[in-house]
Amino acid sequence: MAHPTHPQRLLVAALLAGACLAATAQDKVLNLYSARHYQTDEALYANFTKATGIKINRIDADDAGVTTRLKAEGASSPADVVLLVDAARLVKAESEGMFQPVNSAVLQQRIPAHLRDDSDGGGPQWFGFSTRARIIVYNKAAVQRADVDTYQELGDPKNKGKVCTRSGSHPYNLTLFGAMLQHLGPQATEAWLKGLVDNMARAPKGGDTDQIKAAASGECAIGLTNSYYLARLMRSTKPEDVETVSKIGFVFPNQDSWGTHVNISGGAMAKHAKNSAEAVRFLEYLASDEAQVYFADGNNEWPAVASVKVKNPALEAMGSFKVDPLPIALAGANQTQVQQMLDRVGYK
Repeated sequence: MAHPTHPQRLLVAALLAGACLAATAQDKVLNLYSARHYQTDEALYANFTKATGIKINRIDADDAGVTTRLKAEGASSPADVVLLVDAARLVKAESEGMFQPVNSAVLQQRIPAHLRDDSDGGGPQWFGFSTRARIIVYNKAAVQRADVDTYQELGDPKNKGKVCTRSGSHPYNLTLFGAMLQHLGPQATEAWLKGLVDNMARAPKGGDTDQIKAAASGECAIGLTNSYYLARLMRSTKPEDVETVSKIGFVFPNQDSWGTHVNISGGAMAKHAKNSAEAVRFLEYLASDEAQVYFADGNNEWPAVASVKVKNPALEAMGSFKVDPLPIALAGANQTQVQQMLDRVGYK
């Protein structure tokens, strides 16, 4: 059998190399670091790949895990898009140089100004894609609704021994407290936090679902939770969840003043993104009607895009409410000052 000559071997090698380059050029990818670990997001990602041909390589971790990994990887990080689930976390990551500006007319048009980064220079660095309200739940047998219809009342002596929350230092609380700082000022906010500590039925512990169950069981009578935790219980058919929901009421606080605090789940382009065009395309996809409906149906969140209508039985049952229009970036930026207050008043 004849063997290929040296020039023939070179030609074959060149053709193979060219074929590999062509395949690489066609295989578009997006490297996603996500703190959103909701099962229903799988369909969201699959539909993006189906529509665009862009394959998603995903790393899942909690927010701290995502940001720690980004720090450790530095300029060699493969991350293109980062998804985090709280404004305080997004602001902190931005301040530590983990993101870059995104100049997108689609995102500027679709995502309201108060739900995105407000920094100058080249465009916002992060955008909120879904919203969740920080609501008050209460035991209907032990508390009157009128005694818990504002955040301020959580620190009122009339509710002494009735309140339970997760850690004050959890970002969900830090962002709410940061909003309160904007509304009340430093002195009144610290006094309010001290009142909250004085009113605790037990030391802060657990997650938001634990606060709902504690209020229902009588361990406490009043709790703070993100709205989607309650919505999950409302949609559950488990007897214990049905019983929990039957015992509690809920309030969208401060409807007669500035409105209820709303937090976000959001995304950004990573500082050292290698696939920037794909990153922008994915972020714009998250603002599409299709993706916005997934956020609402899948994790009981409200769409960030106001024009998108959803049919979620739990959200419909909760009803409409007045939203605090405070830019979420301002609330998130107050987290360091708030943490110092928490340390001073002993809010663990």
